[in-house]
Amino acid sequence: MADSDDPEPSVNISGGTSGGGVEAAFDPATADTRAEAVVDRLGERYWQKTYGGQDAFTCLVRTILSQNTSDVASQPAHDALIAKYDGDDVDLAAALAAADRDELAETISSAGLYNQKSRVIQETAEWVLEAYDSATTFDAFVKAGDPETVRETLLGITGVGPKTADCVLLFAGGRSGVFPVDTHVHRIYRRLGIAPADADHETVREVLEREIPAEKCGFGHTASIQFGRECCTARKPACLEDPEACPMADLCDQVGVYPETGEVVDPADAPEAEHS
Repeated sequence: MADSDDPEPSVNISGGTSGGGVEAAFDPATADTRAEAVVDRLGERYWQKTYGGQDAFTCLVRTILSQNTSDVASQPAHDALIAKYDGDDVDLAAALAAADRDELAETISSAGLYNQKSRVIQETAEWVLEAYDSATTFDAFVKAGDPETVRETLLGITGVGPKTADCVLLFAGGRSGVFPVDTHVHRIYRRLGIAPADADHETVREVLEREIPAEKCGFGHTASIQFGRECCTARKPACLEDPEACPMADLCDQVGVYPETGEVVDPADAPEAEHS
């Protein structure tokens, strides 16, 4: 791995360097697709690592807290929830199912939408207890069950969408070939021209999981998010001011980005995307 002064942030859903997994090995010169070439370059710029090993129910709760907010806002809510409800001899699902809803909402208030999220978390905890008896048994199901069955099961939980399900599969289950699609990933790969400009989140996921080797999907996901925060931002991507400022300049179609005018639109609204 290339030396870096920018370690993976601990304030992120993957758990940072302590989130489990091992370093991934690859040769950037052997990329078979443009998508793989992008991920290889991101791996050199940020981190190369596979994921897995987190407790599945804790990861599920953490991902629910992260919905519609930033890691900076949701991480304190997660830390407060764990401090209040988790412990060595405590089953977190049982503790949350029995929690006072108002107290739970207050505990996670920094994450935003705390009334809605407290309801989803508590109902999820109740579902885990009903279906699996404990968070421990649920964790075993996520880690050992058929990936498609696990994903379909997670998607059946009220308030759990594809990104949340895929994050649990990746960060807890350690499943290779899973590339969760958040707003950054959705924007970046359509802007690059790798996914269709009008693709929804699921279509982008299908494209990436088809064109990127399974062992590269984990760090590809987290490094793409970091790239979206630092460089390929929604409103002011780095290429607007300096074409060479973006490490993906030679791989990018700049769909919806117009440096000559300074205009940036969603790729789906770009004129060249009308017949994609």
